[in-house]
Amino acid sequence: MDIKNLAINTILQEAESIKKLAGYIDKDFEEVVKLIYHSKGRVVVTGIGKSANIANKIVASLNSTGTPSIFMHAADAIHGDLGMIQKDDVIICISKSGNTPEIKVLVPIIKSRGNVLIGMVSSTDSFLSKQADYVLKSTVDKEAGTNNLAPTSSTTAQLVIGDALAVCLLEYRGFSSEDFAKVHPGGALGKKLYMRVSDLYKNNEAPKVYINENVKNVIIEISSKRLGATAVLDEKNHLKGIITDGDIRRMLQNYDHFEKLTAKDIMSPNPKTISKDELAINAFNLMEGNNITQLIVVQKEKYLGMVHLHDILKEGIV
Repeated sequence: MDIKNLAINTILQEAESIKKLAGYIDKDFEEVVKLIYHSKGRVVVTGIGKSANIANKIVASLNSTGTPSIFMHAADAIHGDLGMIQKDDVIICISKSGNTPEIKVLVPIIKSRGNVLIGMVSSTDSFLSKQADYVLKSTVDKEAGTNNLAPTSSTTAQLVIGDALAVCLLEYRGFSSEDFAKVHPGGALGKKLYMRVSDLYKNNEAPKVYINENVKNVIIEISSKRLGATAVLDEKNHLKGIITDGDIRRMLQNYDHFEKLTAKDIMSPNPKTISKDELAINAFNLMEGNNITQLIVVQKEKYLGMVHLHDILKEGIV
């Protein structure tokens, strides 16, 4: 058995099947997008067997992109789960053959309730195709593999048609990154779109020294606040600079005696700052772009505190 070539052939066969789907996007597909967009109800996606697994994924994609959806197993539907369907819901029924016994029982019941029925089906001459109000064609010539048995190309085709539907609806409704963040608050993706500098800097102490303080106090402040830096303020609490661990090392290299030095003598003026309302990912990009590990957090030029690169990395944003 040539395992490598079998795997490659499987991928190529499925890729060829998916490529052909572009030719099946027709007027029905366009009307389905508009119908779902204008619907006052939810999208109920149903199927049986492997198609049920794909239905679950499509539901997840629709929900995450602003289209309220639920999954209903075709077998459970005819044993009580039909009760979840509301009068304004749009039903998508997924089946390769469109002729399974469960589908033949379920479809007439859905039709009798007055809900719009969309069939996602490979066989366009099937019971489901003929009964559906709209048909989303997921037609494949054959399954990947020599026996043409296990659902492979057909379930991948269903998945891709579902993705195309979700993306079209996303674009049609103008679903923005801010909208996306509202339904993805957890995980790295959600944090990247949702977490702000204000969520991070408040967990840190706000290191600061005044411009005429001696170096000993500067070192104590940096060490005690554990951020590797301190802000330098004038007597009116205006931000004048920053002193980092690196500035301390350079001082030791450049001066034999530093008892008379003050914060002003060793600080870096015009430090990089960021508003507390900025996204945390923007803070990371600013640090990365300037090869620094701390940013001073401000609000209308008022010093608030400091955010460290480790604060962002700890949250798993990048």
